[in-house]
Formats: sequence, structure tokens, C-alpha cells
Amino acid sequence: MIPDAWRQGEVAVLGIARTGLAAGRWLRARGLRVYASDAGPGLAGAADTLRAAGATVETGGHDLARIARAAAVIASPGVPPDAPALRAAREAGVPVFSEIDLGARALDRTRLAVVTGTNGKSTTTALMAHLLSEGGIPCPAVGNIGRPLIELALEPAPPPWAAVEVSSFQLHDSPSLEPAVGVLTNLAPDHLDRYPDVESYYADKRLLFRNATPRSVWVLNGDDAGVLELAGEAPGTRRLWRTGGPADAWFDRAAGTLVLDGVPLLPRDRLPLLGDHNVENALAAALVARAAGVASERIARALASFRGLPHRLELVGTVGGVAWINDSKATNVASAVMGIRAMDRPFVLLLGGRHKGQPYTPLIPLMTRMCRGVVAFGESGPLIDADLRAATRLERVETLAQAVELARHWAQPGDAVLLSPACSSYDQFTNYEARGAAFRALASAT
Repeated sequence: MIPDAWRQGEVAVLGIARTGLAAGRWLRARGLRVYASDAGPGLAGAADTLRAAGATVETGGHDLARIARAAAVIASPGVPPDAPALRAAREAGVPVFSEIDLGARALDRTRLAVVTGTNGKSTTTALMAHLLSEGGIPCPAVGNIGRPLIELALEPAPPPWAAVEVSSFQLHDSPSLEPAVGVLTNLAPDHLDRYPDVESYYADKRLLFRNATPRSVWVLNGDDAGVLELAGEAPGTRRLWRTGGPADAWFDRAAGTLVLDGVPLLPRDRLPLLGDHNVENALAAALVARAAGVASERIARALASFRGLPHRLELVGTVGGVAWINDSKATNVASAVMGIRAMDRPFVLLLGGRHKGQPYTPLIPLMTRMCRGVVAFGESGPLIDADLRAATRLERVETLAQAVELARHWAQPGDAVLLSPACSSYDQFTNYEARGAAFRALASAT
């Protein structure tokens, strides 16, 4: 579980918020020397907890020379891949591991249902946790969705299953990760602000399969040729879902029914989530629940009782007959496409934030479908303007508050205002949650 080199040297933990705090505590509980550091503010409580556990802690910066001498580095997901501390470790030949990898090492009796892909990861992860838990199998949602995986190893009795959302960056540094069930939702260009090309991004996604065995179960999007190609000939059992025709789990559009293993599972109108993409997420989660041993009738009941995640097509209120929909988690173009396609009424679209390297032109075919216009805001405003102005009514503003105010004037009773930004939030907000919370507050203001 713990390499000898780690016991003989010191393990550096980068980032000491929730993830780094849990990682440092777990390492110290096993007697390892720990140096934990973070450049961010407001971490006095976490620092005190780690010091009380016997770790050496530095806040406000990192000792790069000390990191370069470490036996290993455990990186929190909030640490950018190009951060100087990580660069110092890699240049010195220090192995870097994600917190996910540490959790996989620690939780040798917990079966991991691991979800990756470009879009749909968080909702699918939450659905899996809900379906298993409602089916009588304790299964928390952890990983990139919010709660660290390693935190489960600090519990007196870790759960039998965990639903784990994993990003491409985390997969890159998780050589110990061996999913009992692996899910690949879909593939589309993303993170081109951090990867040199889309092939490099997909190569990290392929690492989901690196520890595949004949015991593995792979739940795959049968409508996405790129997903099937990426899975290749990985050992294990394949279970496919589709919305375009029969599969292990599929959407019978003519009958309006989700189907599992050839038997009707749930009428579409009983799934309380907007959009075809959420049908896909539900089908994927149902296949995972079946692989874990949950009966189909319990899966159906759990799907009907699931409520969506905040910031993902979240109806935050209706004001003056206008529905305000928070899709702040749509941080890339492909995710925004899904949000737009879920609209069933005329809408004003808010796009903007920090550009992630993708053109906005894939949105053009959707501009004629009930879109009253686009309000572009933030750093990416000029790029959105250049790509979309010829296709739709478009105005540029600087801030989200200005975008909301303009949308309020454009929208008519019966319309929606959709924040589906197609960009990261880091130009004006600390994360997409903060952006969504600001939108929620602005939408409810009279």
C-alpha cells in the first residue's frame, strides 16, 4: 500500500484545503513524515490540524527545494498542472500522485465505480451514489465532485462502494487506480488551454483503462464512436448505453421509456431531469447499479426520486414569468450545447468567462432554435462576439451582473434566461459554484 521510499523520506502534500488536509492526516496516521504547503489564504484551521498531527506545514507559498527532495508528492485537484511546485517536483524526478491514487491505495476493500469523460461526470457520479445507496448499498459520491476519496479511509468503517468522479488531470497521476466499474460518458475537445492538443487530453482519459482486468466492468456510451475507440480491447465486460437504438440500457424514444436489459425501466416523464443528456446519465448510472447488484425495480424508484445537482440546469426561480436557469457547470462548449438543447421554450443565453481554447462556432446551429439572443460577458467576450455575431442577436458586457440585467430586458414572459457559459469562471470568480451562486442571487433580485 505504501512504498518503502515514502517511509524512508518525506511526502509533500500540495494544497491543504479539504483534500490535502485529509491526505496529510491519513499519511501521518501511518507514521510518514509530511511536508504540507499551500499558497492560498484562509487556511489557518487546516494548517493547525495538520501541525497537531505532526506534519510540517507552510502557508502562503511552497518550499520548492524541499519539494524537489521529497520521496513523493500528493497533489490536490485545485493545484494547476503547471504550478511551479508541481513543475519543481517533476523536473527533479519526484513522482507525483493524485489524491485519487492515494485513496485507491488506502481503500483496498472499497469497490470503486469511477466516472470520467468530457461532460456529465458529476451528475452521473451523483446518480450512481443515489441509486446504490437507495438500493441498500452504501455508496458516497467522492472525487472531483467535491468530497476527497481519501477522506473515506479516515472513517472507522469505509463503505463497500464509492462513486468517484475523476478528471483527466487526476487520471494522469493515478497509476494505482483500478476501477471495479469504469464509466466513460463522452468525449469532446476540452482543456485546450492546458493541453497542447486534443490527442493529449484523450490520452489521459484512456488511462481509465490502464489497470483493466477480466474482472473489470466498463460502462460506455455506445453512441460515441470516440468512447468505444478509446476503450479499445481493454479486458473486462462491456455494458453499453444508447439513446439512438437498442443496447444494454437505452432510451426507447417512441415509447418514451428508459429500458434496462431488455425490460422497460422508467417512463421518461418520471425522470425529473431536463435534457437528453440526463437520460444518458441515468442509463449509465443504472448499468453501474446493476453491476453492483441493485434490482431493477429499486433502480427505477431511485431514478424517480433523484434531484439534480446545483449549477447544472438548475431552475433557480421564476420572476415575472421568466424562468432563470443556472447551468454554470457548463464550462466548455460541448456542455453548453447540451444545456441549450434541453431548452423547451424561447430563451436568452449568457455566455462568457475565461476562454478554454475551443471555438464557439458549434453553437451556431442552435441559435435558430428559440434563442432570442446572446449576452457575452467576461474575458472571452470578444471571441464569442467574433464567432457568433453573424448568427444571432448579440451584445457584449463586462460582468455577469450586467449580463443578467440585459437579459432581464430581452426576456419575455414564458421565456427562460439560461446561464450556460461555455467557459471557465476564473476571470471573475473562484470557481463555477461561485459564479452560479452569483447568478442565483442576481436572478432573484427585483
